[in-house]
Amino acid sequence: MILIKNLSKDKIGSLSLLIITATVIVGLFPSFFAPHDPYEVKMSVRYGAPSLEYLLGNDHLGRCILSRLIYGIGPSVLWVLVALVLSIGIGALVGFIAGYYRGKVDACIMRICDVMLSFPLYVMTLAIVGILGVGLENILIAFIVMKWAWFARVIRTSVMQYSELDYVKFAKVSGIRDSKIIYKHIIPVTFADIAVISSSAMGSMILQISGFSFLGLGIQAPNAEWGMMLNEAREVMFTRPELMLAPGLAIIIIVSAFNFLSDALQIAVDPKLMTSNANFQEKRIVTKIRFREKEVTD
Repeated sequence: MILIKNLSKDKIGSLSLLIITATVIVGLFPSFFAPHDPYEVKMSVRYGAPSLEYLLGNDHLGRCILSRLIYGIGPSVLWVLVALVLSIGIGALVGFIAGYYRGKVDACIMRICDVMLSFPLYVMTLAIVGILGVGLENILIAFIVMKWAWFARVIRTSVMQYSELDYVKFAKVSGIRDSKIIYKHIIPVTFADIAVISSSAMGSMILQISGFSFLGLGIQAPNAEWGMMLNEAREVMFTRPELMLAPGLAIIIIVSAFNFLSDALQIAVDPKLMTSNANFQEKRIVTKIRFREKEVTD
């Protein structure tokens, strides 16, 4: 409740949360919101202009752009969110173990993370897609395989920081089980940090999945996906540039919403930033600097 109250003070953050929530709801029930069948081909209205029947016009096969945009929320946002949750789940488990127990366990886990992070994400994704084949599910598998190490490293830093608090040390001395200490004392205070890095990473993952789909490596036709819609409109980008406008704006809006939400969450969970006299723009600059420092901290 305190987090929501603090977040509501940031108008941009509140608007971003509203946009994300609305997008997820529409993506979960696309058939309810889509005005037409996104796969119905009507060559008679090929490249049709926006009208009352087709609010965003029609593509090269006469399909409703608005309907395809709505159905594209699934692979462009919702499935990316699933991959993000799985990556964070693995990274959080490994990060908690490394940050809490430290010693040889920490050293071993961090060396594994170093090896994973030494490979460029795009290169490894292309390699995995080359082995497993083209498709959205294979790209998401590549994301999970590559990104858990980054989350583990960032979460481990937060766990190490909170493990040094006096009440955690007192709980250890009192003989309380490690699992209970982690559950009751470490997880609640690190949850805010996990929420911040999750919202920040979500935006970049949406851009990456759209980029791969634009290159033809993601979801395949006739399924709808925002990056693939950009690819389909590429051939007429100079004669009918408006066909790229809808999916392009959708990507920009949702990625910006996640980035702004990440900044707002960082401010909302940091009492020092909430009580400072700096305006929200200045606070966002501070949060970005702190977040980058946390990324590179061992």
